Amino acid sequence: MSKERARRRAEREAEQARQAAVRAEREARMARRRELRNRLVAVLPRPVRVARQGGLIARRQRAQNAVVAVLFVLVQVVAWLLLSGWAARLGVLVLSLLLVPMLITVVFDRRS
Repeated sequence: MSKERARRRAEREAEQARQAAVRAEREARMARRRELRNRLVAVLPRPVRVARQGGLIARRQRAQNAVVAVLFVLVQVVAWLLLSGWAARLGVLVLSLLLVPMLITVVFDRRS
């Protein structure tokens, strides 16, 4: 009977040793991955979150910019539909690009 118990104990210890070796290999692999990830993260730049201003003036300025952008696109679409020549379309684009800052200055008084 003691020989049978000794054999079973030896089998249990062998199985535990095999499981410990598998566990140690898995932990070593995870440690290598973790180290590689940490080195990679250390090299990469950190993401920077840019928060928008939430005040009344900032909201008003965003709305004004949206209006200007929509008007600019609308003028370009109308010019594309009404004008057949590429030179005329290009002229409207250049003229629009030159007039947008003036329009912003005249229509939206941003000094106050």
